[in-house]
Amino acid sequence: MSETKQSFLSRGNLLLAAVVTLGIVLPGVARRLLGEAGYNGLGMVVFTLGYAGMVFIVWYGWIRPLDITGPSG
Repeated sequence: MSETKQSFLSRGNLLLAAVVTLGIVLPGVARRLLGEAGYNGLGMVVFTLGYAGMVFIVWYGWIRPLDITGPSG
């Protein structure tokens, strides 16, 4: 059981969770603050770029290196 728990809480998984959480929370908070300050359009741009950046980082760091191929025979 400790082996499964250790593999789930590996450094890579924790980093992935942090990137996803920060990629959603920080742009969301910035968007809200900018919207309340009267810069609604800028807030939407900040949120879109922050979220897209997070998606790119997850793709580049975790999904792209996966070897997803079918059987070779």
